[in-house]
Amino acid sequence: MVDGSGSVDDEEYRLQRLGYARALRNPRVLGAIRNGPLGRIALAYVEWSGADLKVPIVDWTLLSDAGSVLRFAKQLEVKPRELYGGGTAVGDAILYGARSLWSNAFQGKRRVIDISGDGPDRDGLPAALGRDQAVAQGNTINGLPVLGEDFPDLEIFYLDNVIGGPGAFSIPARSFKDINSAVLTKLIREIAGIAGPRHMQRAQIQPTPTVQLQ
Repeated sequence: MVDGSGSVDDEEYRLQRLGYARALRNPRVLGAIRNGPLGRIALAYVEWSGADLKVPIVDWTLLSDAGSVLRFAKQLEVKPRELYGGGTAVGDAILYGARSLWSNAFQGKRRVIDISGDGPDRDGLPAALGRDQAVAQGNTINGLPVLGEDFPDLEIFYLDNVIGGPGAFSIPARSFKDINSAVLTKLIREIAGIAGPRHMQRAQIQPTPTVQLQ
């Protein structure tokens, strides 16, 4: 779940898409997939903004080898931007991700929502309420706040209101120029199912264990 709101200008948007594409192409990501418990993951890439504005850029895809990972990354580079505004509804984005996790065709061991953005709630369902509902369904929500001068406490907001569930963590990017390294670290940790340090896990919600999908 990636921020496509009006606060993300065209250059920042380009850096964001390229950051995810380049992270996926890193051999360490494929290594994490192959060394995982199943040797494959399912992944979808959705951009969000306001309460009713979400656009799937790449639908649910099975990633198990270099070809499938590279094809996914290529789509991120060639598909056009469709959201240019609409507010920032973090809670609604989380719940969209939760519904998508439960309604797709894959089954697995974990369900993880990866949500990134450059601002806190501005409309829609409060992030903490969306987080609580998603975690109660057996999902984990990890965060990637993109920091800047407009919201100096955004990292704390993500720790307190966005992340939750078993092993949840948040990795900030200091700017959109730094998003590649943050995404790379985050993807590898998510795929491997490794929790972050305690200071990255402020949310302590623990739902009843369920069968989960990644």
